[in-house]
Amino acid sequence: MKHPREYRGLEVVILGLARSGVAAAKLFHQKGAIVTVNDKKERSACPEADELEALGISVVCGYHPESIVHEGVALVVKNPGIPYSGEPIRHAEALGIEVVTEVEVAYQFCKAPIIGITGSNGKTTTTTLIGLMLDAGGLAPVVAGNIGRALTEAAPEVTEENWMVVELSSFQLKGTTAFRPRIALLLNLYETHLDYHGTMEDYIASKAKLFANQTEEDTAILNWDDAVCRSIIPSLRAKVMPFSMKEALPFGVYLESRTDTIVYADGQGAVHSILPAKEMGIPGSFNVENALAASAAALTAGVTPMKIADVLKTFQGVEHRLEFVRELGGVTFYNNSKATNPAASIKSIEAFEQRVVLIAGGLDRGSDYMELLSTFRERIKGVVTLGETREKINRIAELAGISRRETVDTAKDAADAVSQAVELAWKMSEAGDIVLLSPACASWDMFPSYEDRGRMFKQSVHNL
Repeated sequence: MKHPREYRGLEVVILGLARSGVAAAKLFHQKGAIVTVNDKKERSACPEADELEALGISVVCGYHPESIVHEGVALVVKNPGIPYSGEPIRHAEALGIEVVTEVEVAYQFCKAPIIGITGSNGKTTTTTLIGLMLDAGGLAPVVAGNIGRALTEAAPEVTEENWMVVELSSFQLKGTTAFRPRIALLLNLYETHLDYHGTMEDYIASKAKLFANQTEEDTAILNWDDAVCRSIIPSLRAKVMPFSMKEALPFGVYLESRTDTIVYADGQGAVHSILPAKEMGIPGSFNVENALAASAAALTAGVTPMKIADVLKTFQGVEHRLEFVRELGGVTFYNNSKATNPAASIKSIEAFEQRVVLIAGGLDRGSDYMELLSTFRERIKGVVTLGETREKINRIAELAGISRRETVDTAKDAADAVSQAVELAWKMSEAGDIVLLSPACASWDMFPSYEDRGRMFKQSVHNL
């Protein structure tokens, strides 16, 4: 797309009144564009509408009018969650109107070098770690995107003295054209979001757009242990810096197997120790993997191994990502509500040596959840299921030979359902056990977000 200042006097349609849509609308309005914002939610559910209208921005709520996108529109900026199958998007594409997400808009303003982080799992923890590492190194990071501020709000304010650290979803990346991060990280790729993308091929292609505009001056950081990530490497123009939990690398960051230490191989024959994994402030092998990726990005940006180690020692994790809640009667409760797919749940379960009583279930996206079977057999003591997938996951528990199984009636109020699930899990457990909320599913069947689900879980645990 063109720079937003070039849309002065032209019509721009913003689809979606979420945080990013509001920021994009204000930005285009400031640059002199004729802005219309459209959201399917009813006006009563759009508190931002009054503020935008007071600025002179047209707002249409409650439906998508057929005329919202027409031949006179120069650009459509869509909320990442709106599917490309939606009528306004299809109409725009039929008319040859460019459709982008706010990531592309923000990029046109951003003077700072960008670190872009994507992957199926681990994005928020890795993004947070990178921000903390760059801050420890005095590099003035600004963290934005899916975490922190809307990118279109933050990008115009940064300077060449900053680093922009951006968490990015496949939904956001699919709507980019010129976006180019100085450092790009692909953490892993698992089968997820196929209800949006339609095929795994489209999902992978959307993630790979992170690297599309990189040059030889940029760095691509990829998970060497992930076959799909490795398959992308031959198509890249950027310098590739891999990370690995399993292999010693001639160049990159890896877990040295003999000493279980995170190390950096500089490509010149020297290997620099960063930190023994056991000294990290958060548990779980998947968090070691996140630490490898974050360390690779921080090293590339110029942070010293000593500063990186200091952050890894003191970082206590992000809310809803294997978050310690409390210990009661020798039972420890953890909130991992962000585990919205089976792969994330498996990794969180395997983070513990103790037996786990698992609370799982949520939005049904068509998976059979068979990938959970082996982990259930080896690690799970009891299962409490809720949500649309409760019977599917309960069936996996049955196949795994788990006799302690309970399901929660989804007709219940969401908070009551979570409270009942916590009480049932508490009754199944005994001293030394872990009670873990790790749903393996998205939250939208019962909850507005995974954050709401996690907070209800924590409240219920504190009410025991």
